[in-house]
Amino acid sequence: MRAAEQALIEFEIAVETFRVEVENFSRLHHQKLGPMYARLDELDAQLAEARALQSGDPEDLRKAQEARAAVMPMPGVEELFHDWMDSDGLSPEAASMLTDQPVRPPKRVRPSEEVRRLYRELARKAHPDLAQDEEERARRDEFIARVNAAYGRGDEALLRELAEEWAAGPAPAEARPSESDELYARLEWLSRRKELLSLLARELEDSAIGSMLRMAPDDPDRLLEEIAEQLLAEVAGREAELAKLVQ
Repeated sequence: MRAAEQALIEFEIAVETFRVEVENFSRLHHQKLGPMYARLDELDAQLAEARALQSGDPEDLRKAQEARAAVMPMPGVEELFHDWMDSDGLSPEAASMLTDQPVRPPKRVRPSEEVRRLYRELARKAHPDLAQDEEERARRDEFIARVNAAYGRGDEALLRELAEEWAAGPAPAEARPSESDELYARLEWLSRRKELLSLLARELEDSAIGSMLRMAPDDPDRLLEEIAEQLLAEVAGREAELAKLVQ
C-alpha cells in the first residue's frame, strides 16, 4: 500500500510540474506573440480589402468582409491596461508601450531547479494522501495548496519558509493497521486517482502549448524566439505585399 501511495504521489508531482510549465508557457506565449498574431490578422484584412477595392469582384468583397470580421476588436482602455495600473499610475510595462521603450522581459517560463527541488520534497512529505485521518488530511490539504501556489509563482523564499513551517509542525499520525476492506477501498481510490491524473496528463500533452513544450523541453524560451522570428518575417512579407497593392 505504501509503495502504491508513494508511486501515486510521484506521478502527481510530475503532472503538477508539467501543468505549471504549460500554464507559464501559455502566459508567456500570449504575452510575447499575441501582438504579432493580431498584426497578421489586421494585415490579412487590409490585404483582402485592398484586393476587393481593386477588383470590385463580389467574391473578393466577401473574402474581405470575412477577413475583417476575424480581426479582434480594439480593446477599451480598461481592458488594454488591465492589471497594469498600480498606486503610482501605469506600470513599467504600460509606460513602455506608450513611450516605445523596451518592455521589461517576462518572467522565466519555468521555475528554477531549486524551486522544483523544494516543491518535490515538500510534496513528498506533506501530501494529503499520506494522512490517516480526516483532521490530518485537512491540514495537509491546506498546506499543499499554499505549496502549489508558491511553486506556481516560482517563489523560492516562500517555499523555504513553508519547508521550515512543516518541519516545525505536528508530526504526521502513525500509520494504523488497516482492515482488509479498508485496504481494498484504499487501493480502489488510488487506482481511480491515477486514472484521473493520467487523463489530465494526456490533455496537457495533447494541448497546443503542451505539444510546443515537448518540442523544446530544455529551452522553451528559445522556441518562442524562433516562432517570433518566423512571425516577424510573415509580418514583413504582408506589409510589403500591402504596400504594392496600395501604391
